[in-house]
Amino acid sequence: DPDSGDNGLLLYSLVNNQMNEFDIDENTGQIFTVSVAGKAGTFYLEVQAADQGTGRLTARTTVNVTVDPSSSNNIVVVVLNQKINAVERNIVAVKRVLEGKLAWTVYIIDVYSNEFERKARSSTDVTHVKIIAFDEANHEVSAEDVKRKLREQNSDIEIELEKIFSTSVTAAIEEAPADSATPELVATIVLGVLLACTLVAFLVYVLFTIKRKRY
Repeated sequence: DPDSGDNGLLLYSLVNNQMNEFDIDENTGQIFTVSVAGKAGTFYLEVQAADQGTGRLTARTTVNVTVDPSSSNNIVVVVLNQKINAVERNIVAVKRVLEGKLAWTVYIIDVYSNEFERKARSSTDVTHVKIIAFDEANHEVSAEDVKRKLREQNSDIEIELEKIFSTSVTAAIEEAPADSATPELVATIVLGVLLACTLVAFLVYVLFTIKRKRY
């Protein structure tokens, strides 16, 4: 049986994550993209799971995520009136709010501002968040349906985001630029995330097995 208390509490992290293309939810182990715009190739992510017990047991595995260059008609850009560094810091919570209100799985493809803002990341309160949604059957949701639901849930989304940022928040919709990632890119990213979740689950199994042997 899984351990209880601090021994049963696992926290996940990306080891030596210096490129910042990806991030991980420390509580669930879900890996997601922060910014892969204009990038392609295979990324090797080292994932660590650690319990919070006295012995502080850890285990690691490597997850390969392949990104192909592309463009998708179903990417939607949400514009938040928040500084980009604040959005990046709270991106897991932002994703959770969008998924909760849209009732779809949401993948964040990119978080960006304009070139001037990139040089002064805390100077301008405008951040663009590229998202794509998948339904329960793992089918891509059309951009029009995503936009429609974003408009329907706009007030509720802004209320939840205000709790995260502790200030007034507006969430507007902007058309995605022509150089957005294609369905092939998104599919590859999603497959990489699914693989990551599978390997992390295996990692947890190994961790618990090691702990059982110790006891």
